[in-house]
Amino acid sequence: MNYKKFFVSILFIFAALQSYSQEVIEWKFSIQDKGNGEIELVADADIQSGWHMYDSKIPDGGPFPTAISFDEIKGAELIGEFHSVGKQAVVKYDDIFKMNIGTYDLSAKFVQRIKVTDKANFKIAGDVRAQACDDSSCTPPLPSDFEFGTSDLPATVVAASSAKTDASNAEVIPMTELVPAAEIITDISDTPNTPVAVSSTTSESIKSNPLWTPVIEELREYGMKGSVAGKSIWWIFIAGFAGGFIALVTPCVWPLIPMTVSFFLKRNKSNRGKAISEAMLYGVSIIVIYVLLGLSITAIFGASALNDLSTSAIFNIIFFALLVFFAISFFGAFELVLPSSWTNKMDAKADTTTGILSIFFMAFTLALVSFSCTGPIIGTLLVEAATSGSILAPAVGMFGFALALAIPFTFFAIFPSWLESMPKSGGWLNSVKVVLGFLELALALKFLSVADLAYGWGILDRETFLVLWIVIFALLGLYLLGKLKLPHDSDAPYVSVPKLFMAIISFAFAVYMVPGLWGAPLKAISAFAPPIYTQDFNLYDGSVEAKSLDYETGMAIAKQTNKPVLIDFSGYGCVNCRKMEASVWTDPRVKSILENDYVLITLMVDDKTRLPEIIEVEENGKITKLKTIGDKWSYLQRHKFGANAQPYYIALDTDGKVISPSYAFDQDVSKYIQFLDVGLANFKK
Repeated sequence: MNYKKFFVSILFIFAALQSYSQEVIEWKFSIQDKGNGEIELVADADIQSGWHMYDSKIPDGGPFPTAISFDEIKGAELIGEFHSVGKQAVVKYDDIFKMNIGTYDLSAKFVQRIKVTDKANFKIAGDVRAQACDDSSCTPPLPSDFEFGTSDLPATVVAASSAKTDASNAEVIPMTELVPAAEIITDISDTPNTPVAVSSTTSESIKSNPLWTPVIEELREYGMKGSVAGKSIWWIFIAGFAGGFIALVTPCVWPLIPMTVSFFLKRNKSNRGKAISEAMLYGVSIIVIYVLLGLSITAIFGASALNDLSTSAIFNIIFFALLVFFAISFFGAFELVLPSSWTNKMDAKADTTTGILSIFFMAFTLALVSFSCTGPIIGTLLVEAATSGSILAPAVGMFGFALALAIPFTFFAIFPSWLESMPKSGGWLNSVKVVLGFLELALALKFLSVADLAYGWGILDRETFLVLWIVIFALLGLYLLGKLKLPHDSDAPYVSVPKLFMAIISFAFAVYMVPGLWGAPLKAISAFAPPIYTQDFNLYDGSVEAKSLDYETGMAIAKQTNKPVLIDFSGYGCVNCRKMEASVWTDPRVKSILENDYVLITLMVDDKTRLPEIIEVEENGKITKLKTIGDKWSYLQRHKFGANAQPYYIALDTDGKVISPSYAFDQDVSKYIQFLDVGLANFKK
């Protein structure tokens, strides 16, 4: 027996169970005496850092609101509505739901006023549900049960006389609102594309039905793919690394490479090994300086502030103005120069100190001298890093930037003869700055779009955004061909081959965006452009409809048609679910596979329609009550697949067994197609 493999398997299963047993929101319930026979049921929520919970007052069509449901009320009457107290919700405009939505971070408190009419027979029981979301997923609105009886009432409570109170506005879902069960479809020939209601399920049928058998171990064999945690960090590092290489070919940095390397070689003429070690130390000093800059951004703003930047309208307006300012600087209108006294002081420190400290001050001098070119690149990188939602992103981005910046200084110190092959400084360096200016201007519009959606101005809908990008990249193409000149440009007798190819790419990109004016999805820029619902004129219709909204019914359809199943664990309040549907499912290739090769089952984990009867299941050593359709699908996801966040996609055969790794929130269409193809290939086997 392979004990190592067995031990790893046990650890994996334990980790999978832990991943959904730990609740993002923890509730504490208590009762307070308010006098005159009235009490308040107090619900205190403790929310994990990085997650937010929705308010109890959400407009129709929005995400799942925080709500209370009573299963039993004896010797008491409800008064007023279930509402928050104390801490105010942060209200922001949500561009997916097109409405203002209030959310809470870290903590929240809700109360329900109750009049006690019969203290001796007093009893209330029910649950509170809330949905939590972070940057990539949402939890289902799982119930947190409460139950209080006479013995739980404060001794000071005196029963009041019964009186009818107006509780029509209370967010209360009585147990009497039940939905009749639907029968399993046995003949689907007439309605192959019609989503159907939930099928009848009992506690016993869940235990005995093989379709509910857990497949967590099988998912482990597939590698449990689908998590995208850490992807943003890697992209920030790559962006920083690319930004560092771009900074190298700017007029402020490129000429410094041979000068600095020559200085180290001349300083240690008789000891080339020491010259190389000092150049390497110089490169390490550059990395330390820029990483410290990234860490200072996190220290100044704080972790929670960085998580809010991506949706903050004010910050996005500031970022927009900042990037436009950088673009104008790159175009040559002015130079970004730090006070000369700073540079002089650092230069003097480098001359008066010795050893490691001297080299460190030399690196600091480089950072100050090159700021007019590197400043806008660093600023753009820090803006992107800050809005990624990760507190490590600024430091990781700066590490990538500094690493790329430090490599040539060390590299040319090791191979000094290669310095002669470096291209000489000239007008091409200014052209690099101007090209960066066009890119900065295009990127700035992304942040203006976020602010525009937040405030509902409607000044930058999808057509306007695309028109501006088409013009920007067309002008970039003209500039590369020499048809447009800006300050500090030198006259060129001909168009170089690199400029010609870059001009072709720029013009091609501009032409690519033109069909978007009529509603084409434009997958390449879906992360930058405003959502397609802001488009006034749209000729494109690429939505995908589920074959079933019920698990057992969908599996019956799959068995009759002999097709694999794709389960889509979704939610009405899941923002990233909508993003996947808008940016991935609308791709013609994905749409064709979903409609022709799979039976698509969409299960809404926040559907609060009541089940015909409460289903009791054992979970993590305690009894869990499934009261709604959403409870049922959420339990299915936890019990069978060991997951608890949406969106979540899993491919099954007709017997309910997995045929591919799972897939979570990732808008890369090629990866999603690969995920679907793996399921199809394994199903055919």
